[in-house]
Amino acid sequence: MRPPYLLLDVDGILIPFPNADGSTPATHTRHDVVPADRSAEDPVTIWLDPEHGRLLLDIIRSGLFTPVWCTSWRQDAATLIGPLLGLPDLPYVDLPRPQITTSHPNGYLWKRDHVDAWLGDTPAIWIDDDFTDLDHVWAAERTAAGMATFLVQPDPHLGLRPEHLAEAVCRASQLQKFRAA
Repeated sequence: MRPPYLLLDVDGILIPFPNADGSTPATHTRHDVVPADRSAEDPVTIWLDPEHGRLLLDIIRSGLFTPVWCTSWRQDAATLIGPLLGLPDLPYVDLPRPQITTSHPNGYLWKRDHVDAWLGDTPAIWIDDDFTDLDHVWAAERTAAGMATFLVQPDPHLGLRPEHLAEAVCRASQLQKFRAA
């Protein structure tokens, strides 16, 4: 049986949102990147923690997960973000570009319906900063239906922390033991 997907968001997870004073965590390094839909004269400034690359590589190498980008960065996560962190080329969920003014147009994260269809019956551990209560209900319903789904929700101003990855590893280990039984 395939390991669970580890769905990784970027904004608010690897790229923390600035605090009210515009500051970002001191652990993060500035990079200017050029996403596919922008020109070199109009780069996007991001801040990444180089430690995230090592932490993510460790859990990717564990074999407990099938890591996948699940972000509005789409393929740019694989071609821009991943290499800056020293990550291997990872697949991505090809999310649409909806014309929305909120990330919760139906009361839940806009990505969820696309992710649900993409996952099929595969278990998943999804790390994103923008879940609502309805997303947690969806995850519980998938889990009750035999498709274990766990949501990990970091603070978007702090981003991914080692304890979030420890939680993901714990969940994946539990799934592995359950499947082996």
